[in-house]
Formats: sequence, structure tokens, C-alpha cells
Amino acid sequence: MRLSQMLWVTLREDPSEAEIKSHKLLLRGGYIRRITSGVYAYMPLMWRVLQKISWIVRAEMDATGAQECLLPQVQPAELWQESGRWETYTKAEGIMFSLTDRSNHKLGLGPTHEEVITAIARDMIRSYRQLPLNLYQLQTKFRDEIRPRFGLMRGREFIMKDSYSFHSSEASLKETYSVMDQAYCNIFNRCGLKFRAVDADSGAIGGSGSQEFMVLADAGEDDVLYTDDGKYAANVEKAISLASDLVPSAFTEYQKLLTPNTETIAKLAEVLKCSATQILKNVLYEVTYDSGITVLVLVSIRGDQEVNEVKLQNELVKVAENYQGKAVLALKVPDPESQKAWSSQPLPLGYIPPNLDDAYIAKNPRVNSKFLRLVDQTAVDLKDFVTGADVANYHVVGANWEKEFPLPKLVVDVRKAKAGDRSVHDPTQTLQTARGIEVGHIFQLGTKYSKAMGATYTNENGEEVPLIMGCYGLGVSRLAQAAVEQSYDKDGIIWNVAIAPYHVIICVPNVKDSAQMAVAERLLTELNQAGIETILDDRDERAGVKFKDADLVGIPFRIVTGRSLAEGKVEVVNRATKEANNIAIEQVVDSLLAEIFPK
Repeated sequence: MRLSQMLWVTLREDPSEAEIKSHKLLLRGGYIRRITSGVYAYMPLMWRVLQKISWIVRAEMDATGAQECLLPQVQPAELWQESGRWETYTKAEGIMFSLTDRSNHKLGLGPTHEEVITAIARDMIRSYRQLPLNLYQLQTKFRDEIRPRFGLMRGREFIMKDSYSFHSSEASLKETYSVMDQAYCNIFNRCGLKFRAVDADSGAIGGSGSQEFMVLADAGEDDVLYTDDGKYAANVEKAISLASDLVPSAFTEYQKLLTPNTETIAKLAEVLKCSATQILKNVLYEVTYDSGITVLVLVSIRGDQEVNEVKLQNELVKVAENYQGKAVLALKVPDPESQKAWSSQPLPLGYIPPNLDDAYIAKNPRVNSKFLRLVDQTAVDLKDFVTGADVANYHVVGANWEKEFPLPKLVVDVRKAKAGDRSVHDPTQTLQTARGIEVGHIFQLGTKYSKAMGATYTNENGEEVPLIMGCYGLGVSRLAQAAVEQSYDKDGIIWNVAIAPYHVIICVPNVKDSAQMAVAERLLTELNQAGIETILDDRDERAGVKFKDADLVGIPFRIVTGRSLAEGKVEVVNRATKEANNIAIEQVVDSLLAEIFPK
């Protein structure tokens, strides 16, 4: 390939739309072009990168025995209604593009394919003899992100590998889950990425357990908590830890105290000269279920702790049936406007007690008339604690559960683990933090979808039982940008050889010099014939421009047919190390073969 014939334009300045380095470099290097918010065209260089990653993914997936297929992008709403996720994806999370066809049928553009594959399994898997089975695809997905950002990191259209396994036992599922875990590690290692596998929340996909694969990078959107011994790592949404030790309360007598201007825990602890661990914080949330019912949720938690809203939402899903619902459409801290819809009187914000009177909730057919009260495990053992007095500027001290305040029946773990906390598996280990970019997520689904959609098989005993499922996602286009975010310098991208668009770029300083061009043409042919993917920069540009562009696009090796030709040599530059060597023309192919395909 010759650059003079390629549709390729580089930019000297960072585009205003780009926020992080990888996004800037992919735009500047002519790899992608923005079409609209969250939607990008993959230009020839980028398509080659994506094809390389896809080839590695296919090789590792095929090695597990998984079979490749291709599922439809347009999916009928009926399938998602069977699984109970239509409302979740179109309203609660709101990430599915939905449409209505000319026959007035509701359809969705697939953000994922659990429903489709379960429907296929329901029709085609009859016996335990067909199990286990693992199917995968590489395909474009669609998600209507509220705030598309960071280029391919959070787009509305992206390429993903997703696979789905079917089993006759939990043991079989766990075996495949382990195999897929290793396959993913192989993929990321072959792509040259530094990554960490972490425990994760299953979110709207569901299931009993899941694990994310995070490419470590400062620009990552996810916080990862881990221990130095390598025995624990989790997304902050899922992470658990031991809370700091409780400081015994100095308040032995129950009384109501004037505490003006103490709406925050920090201010209250300062005024009362007490530890935040002695304070009971009561946080009010407003949750709306897919049944249309709004419930006011009061979470009591120790004052030095924060509520993990992902954990909280998971707990609220567990009680959804109590409110004729299946899914949470919205969860938020009530603002003044939303309070008007349900409050009968102004709330004593900052001074709320755990027994906040249900009378604060005005009569409204769409709002549950009682607070849903939850208490975090950190607050259960509090004694002689401090909490709100239900009156502005007043708190009570020396309070106790089952004496001054009834202990809520729902005891939950909704605290947010944080860096510095002690680890559960070894209290001598403290949690460290890092930023990560999620590039893969694997799930043990169990029978969530097969039960909902009636996907069964006949077991060894002749019984008809639900299929046990797993699913495994990997963001191909996101992985490509994550690789850039992890590997660049002041001059541009530094691709790993395995996923670089080309292995070598030949730069001809003066295309009007017949000797330079002759050697370049010769090397282009010989290198490509040897399996070294090579591109020739034969543009009529200054040498400095060509060198800058070569560094920007990050092709691993650059050959320059310049001054050293007089000695029968060319300059070979390693993009990653900047090391330059003059190598005899006859030795270039063998030298690069040893570098690119080491034995």
C-alpha cells in the first residue's frame, strides 16, 4: 500500500471535541472520523487495527471450542418483554434505540443479545446431549448513551464480541466461565495490554457472578480497588471491605441538643467534638419502579461511610415485587422540585432521624404511603449514637436502637468501599486504587433468561428443566482505543506489533530521487512477501512532515531511504524506543523478521 493512494488526513492540532489523549490521537492520526455524537467512521488504518484485534479474538474463541455465528441487530420487543428487560433498557437505563415498523411492531437495535440467543436455544436445544454449547459473534452494537464521550470509549455504535454458553449444570457453567476467563487473559496479553481482572456488579445483564477486565489507564472511567498481594480486585461498584473501627461514644445520656448549621457530618462532628463513626446518617432517596410507583427510601448508615448507589439499587430490585414492579426505572436523591410531588410538609434536611414520620408523605396514588427503611450493616452495632432530631438545627445524642429508635427490618450492605480500607480476605492488606477502562465483562447468568423465556431441555432423567447460561462480552473497538490510551508519547501513538495497522512504514525523504524510490520499492515488495505488512510513504512532502506523521500514527518500525544509501544501508527506527540503526539493505528483511516475529 502507498500513502499517496490512501484516504488519509492527519491533523496538527488537537480537535476541540476530544477530551482524552487516545481520542485526540486517533482523530489526529486519521484513524477515525466523527459522523455525529457518539458515532464514528473507522478509516482504513483503524479498520486494519480492528481486523487484527478481531483475528486474535476469533483465534482464542475458536480455541475454546466456541462456534461463531451472527445474530440480528434488529430485535422484536416481544423477546425483551418476555425477559422483563424492555422497560429497563428503554426507560430505566434508557440505552436501547427503539423504533416502530410500518406494521406498528416495536423493535429495538441490539445493545446485547441474551434474548435473541435464548429464543434460538429454546427452539433448537432439546436434550442434555447437545450441551455444553458456546456461540459467539463479532458485531456492531447500539446504545443510546446519555453522554457519549471519549471517542470509541463511550459511543452509541461500537463493535463487540459477545458469546453465550448453555449448560446442564452449574459445574459445567463454572468450567466454561473459567475457560473464558483464560481466553480473555490470552487476548489482552496478545494485544500487549496491561490489565486487571476484577469482581464486578452484574447490572442489567444479571446473574450470580461476574468479572470485568480493566485496562489500567489514568483516563479510565472506572475505579478499581485491589490489594498488593494480588488476591483481591474489584470495581468500586462491587468492592467490599472492612469499615474503620468504631470509636466508642462519649454520649451516655439521651438528650436533644441545639446544633445550628450542622447539615453535614463534618460540621456536626466538629461542633459536638465527636467521631463521625458515632453519628447515624440518614440518607433519603426517591426510587421509581417500572410499575409506575414511586417509593421513598430512607437509608441509615454510619456517618463516616458513603452509600454505594449501585449496591442500593440491587437491594431495591430485590423488593420490587412489593411495589408491583420488576425493575428500577430511576433512583435519585430528591431535589426541591420532585419533593413537591410527594411531600406534605418541608423536610428537616440535614436533621432527618431514622424514624422519619410517614406523615411527611402526602397522599398520592403513584407514591407509596410509607418510607422503605434500610439500615447498613455498619450502623447496626452503633450505641449511644448521634442522629437527626426531626427538627432543623437540632440533633439527639446518646440514642440506641430498639430504645429510642426501632431498628429497620431490612439490614443491607450498601456502603461504598474506598482506598485505605482494610481487606476482608486479609485485614493486614489495605485497598489500593487505580483507574481502569472496562474492555471485557463475563457473567454467570444461571437460569435468569431461560426461566423467563421458557428455554428448557430434557435432562438425563427425562425431566424438562431450564437451561443454565453464561455470557461473555468484549469491546473490540473500545479495546483498540484503550490500547492507545495505555501506550503513547509526546509524538503520538505507540502500537504493539500484534495490533498495529502495519508493521513497517517506509519514508522516502525525496520522492524525486530515483535511487531512494528504487530501494523503497524493492523493500516494499520484499517485506510484504516475507509477511511483514509494510506501507510506503511516497507523498511529495518534506521529510520532516513524513517523520512526524509516522510517529503520530505509531507504526512500530520506520525505514528511511536517505543519506545512508550511499553506504548501501537504510535507517531503521524503532517507534517505541526511538532507537535508530543503519542496516544493510540486504539484511533489512531478516533483521525486521527477528524483531517482529521473535522465535
